[in-house]
Amino acid sequence: MRAPVLAAAAAVLLAGVGTAVPARAAPAGRAAATVPCPRAVAPKVPRSAKPTPPPSVPGQQAVGGVALATPGLVVPAGVPAPPAVTATSWLVADLDTGTVLGGCGPHEYATPASVQKLLLTATALPRLDPKQVVTVTHADLDIAPGSSAVGLLEGGRYTVETVFLGLLLQSGNEAANVLARLVGGADGAAGGVRAMNAEAARLGALQTHAVTPSGLDGPGQFTSVYDLALIARVCFADPTFRRYALTESTRIPAQPALREKGFQIQNENQLIYRYPGALGGKTGFTDYARHTYVGAAQRGGRRLVVTLVGAEPSPMRGWEQGATLLDWGFSLPRDASVGRLVSPGETAANGSPSASEAVGPAATPEPRAVAADRVARPGLTASWPVVVGAAAAAVVVAALFTTALLRRRRHRA
Repeated sequence: MRAPVLAAAAAVLLAGVGTAVPARAAPAGRAAATVPCPRAVAPKVPRSAKPTPPPSVPGQQAVGGVALATPGLVVPAGVPAPPAVTATSWLVADLDTGTVLGGCGPHEYATPASVQKLLLTATALPRLDPKQVVTVTHADLDIAPGSSAVGLLEGGRYTVETVFLGLLLQSGNEAANVLARLVGGADGAAGGVRAMNAEAARLGALQTHAVTPSGLDGPGQFTSVYDLALIARVCFADPTFRRYALTESTRIPAQPALREKGFQIQNENQLIYRYPGALGGKTGFTDYARHTYVGAAQRGGRRLVVTLVGAEPSPMRGWEQGATLLDWGFSLPRDASVGRLVSPGETAANGSPSASEAVGPAATPEPRAVAADRVARPGLTASWPVVVGAAAAAVVVAALFTTALLRRRRHRA
């Protein structure tokens, strides 16, 4: 199925972009001129005004390496050009070594949508007993009308594991509220959000600030593709998360006391069905964030993660853009690098080193999955012809939105 989709995408790219521009990481200690990211041509769609991000902090932009402090493209010298995608920012990194293979605007601020649920997972998974039974409250169901929900019922009783599966498979915003409330204790979901922000700071995700546990838009809520890679790395180091991320379907149990039957839910992440060696990930969408995506796969003894934000679904959907970037990453030599993912606790709030040098050799690898490459599923090839070109990066600045406006806009998260 993937080859025809990508062939059509290539035709659109050929019509909309020019010749490739080589991009290289800057020599140590010297900033490089900004190189435009290869950008695919997407159909014009109505866009909501994005919130104004906070001012950039130079030290934070250089976390992981000085070459990453660019709004443009950064790739190793001499490697094939990356594919053109509609995502405004993206990053590919090695889950095990922490090596960053390349990216576009790695530290540019973006709105996360439902990939924020990975930060919630990284925060909540080590703190909660998956067998604990929790009762859903009326406040847990307070989500934006029409936004993503798994179908948990007020007064329903579910295991924490069921709630996590509803969060990760169906992107349930009410499931996010339940987990944040459990983490927050006496302070409820607000305490859970504070715990998420503390976890982001611990990981070195200094450009990430959560306002909602689900990723539904809120004033002042931001992240970056570099931060998302840090968060994803911690998630994929947890065997329970890896099991959840590869779960194709599960059953939400019946609630006899409420006279409601059980039902089945499926994993929305198409990567696990259509990409050989897929390890899972998370999708996201809101009007402000557009499409966001985090995905990981293993091939030839390597585990790579891709993070992207600000994507449009044409000519390729978010997961397909992630797949093409993973293909590109797997094609690179093992020693290819433009920076690295810092280790938890390594970086101070201003971006300076706190435990070791913020720029230097790759960090100690996280525990890796013991499973071999998954059996290839039919329908996708491992690579595709890359058609790329130079295009200017756009900077969109608008006023902060208000809570009242959020209620009038379409959300999914």
